Amino acid sequence: MNCISKKQWHRYERDGFLKLGKLLSDEDLSALQEEIDAIMIGSANLNYDKLTMQLDSLTGKTKDTGAHTHGSKGSTLNYRKIQQLEYDPVFLEYLQRPIFREACNYIYGADQPIAIFRAMFMNKPAGRGTWLPWHQDRWPVLDRDPQLTIWTALDPSTKENGCLQIVPGSHRKGLINQESGAGFLTEEQMEEHCQPNDIVSLEMKAGEVTLLHNHLLHASDINKSSQSRRAFSVCYMDAATKDERDGITYPIAFGEGALTSDSVLMAMAN
Repeated sequence: MNCISKKQWHRYERDGFLKLGKLLSDEDLSALQEEIDAIMIGSANLNYDKLTMQLDSLTGKTKDTGAHTHGSKGSTLNYRKIQQLEYDPVFLEYLQRPIFREACNYIYGADQPIAIFRAMFMNKPAGRGTWLPWHQDRWPVLDRDPQLTIWTALDPSTKENGCLQIVPGSHRKGLINQESGAGFLTEEQMEEHCQPNDIVSLEMKAGEVTLLHNHLLHASDINKSSQSRRAFSVCYMDAATKDERDGITYPIAFGEGALTSDSVLMAMAN
């Protein structure tokens, strides 16, 4: 039985996003919160050399964030970004939920093998956080753009603490800045495509989930509150996608060769 209706998919195709509501029980939400905090403070039972980690800026400016490289940067809750979380059994179990397979089936075709481009923790620590300028998600090293990101709020996500800001329907414009490898808009393009009346603040409760088209224009402000804004973002892609860089492969979320708890534990031990 499908969990996402045709009417919901029509809204997704029109708007470029779809709020699915709270998919996490309080117990499951607490497990993810506790696991990511353990990873940040260095107490998780993981091989940290498998993760890429980046500290948040002190200024709120993207250029002042720490290096996004493999390994821990110290015991602190002030990380901005942590990737390769598919190699954590707690996060792997969550990202392989049947409803996410259903979403991938709709976007990429029924029963197609699906890879994980990135399984990423994003954080705006209380009273700080980094401004994320307007952009569309794209990666020129790939032979096709991934189409689907699933964004889970691990904390309440509000205007005050830097929730996502989006421009509904902007995914239908295609790639706006073809010259930016990372999809960031110029000042002129922001003025044209991100008018205040068109912007929606995507406020969410902890445990709520939203589907996002990767070409949907989005940005986020700094955190002006005493509440952290933690989130888990997974970008799924067609497993046939090729990376132009030599030796780069992506783990499988769904289909033949998909990651399992046993394969993850083995990978983290090496």
